[in-house]
Amino acid sequence: MPLRTPVPVLPGRERPVADPGVVEPSGAAPAETGSAEIAPDALDRPGSAGEHVLQEQIGSTGRADRFYGDQLRDRLLPRMIEFIGRMEMAFIATSDGHGECDNSLRAGPPGFLEVIDEHTLAYPEYRGNGVYASLGNLVENPHVGLLMVDFTESLIGLHVNGRARILDDDAFRATFPGHTRDGASGRRAERWVVVEVEEAYIHCRKHIPRMERVTQRRAWGTDDPARKGGDFFGAKGTPQRAPRPPRRRFPSTTHLGAGASRTLRSRPHSH
Repeated sequence: MPLRTPVPVLPGRERPVADPGVVEPSGAAPAETGSAEIAPDALDRPGSAGEHVLQEQIGSTGRADRFYGDQLRDRLLPRMIEFIGRMEMAFIATSDGHGECDNSLRAGPPGFLEVIDEHTLAYPEYRGNGVYASLGNLVENPHVGLLMVDFTESLIGLHVNGRARILDDDAFRATFPGHTRDGASGRRAERWVVVEVEEAYIHCRKHIPRMERVTQRRAWGTDDPARKGGDFFGAKGTPQRAPRPPRRRFPSTTHLGAGASRTLRSRPHSH
């Protein structure tokens, strides 16, 4: 079975399964998108249709298959679980139902990322700026990607991709007793993102810089604008939107050869 469902449509058209305490979508219908042709043998390989197309074009299929076979797993291995347990930050990638992407940072003391079991992990969400960019994307599109990097010891990274659901704190504590802890300064999470692991694989150390740990006092949970960074980038008082040159329009496969474009070309829905 492939580790990622190789359906070459824009991810996120599915809706999260209803669950007590889960934040549900508003009910707005997602935009439609076309499907694409897939080579029959691609269904037996991990990864996405786009990966397979580029591998074929570039000639890296053999290398990719070795990586899939040696490193890509559908669960968290024991050393991965140990690695996650000492992480103090993770980069969280999400996108909305149209594929518009966002990447954010979550951080906390070691153990703030909770491994429920080899197929499930969770991370807490605390009071923030009220925008809910990442959680809002997950309401539309449950697919999520986490990247954790050890900059100080192992100099290695871990990717975890999967499907997320949002639970409020009470529902999480009831569903996963023994897997909750208050954060720094006794903060209690407002809600949790529970991730069903679909892929877990290494990020090589080749370009990971070595950093040195320093002692730093943090104002966890503060609402003081200055301590949160204030207007560091000088955005306040500037126009929210400004004129920009016309956007150049490209076909979605402009970077691929003609054969690849045909492979991924959309076709009308059958219904």
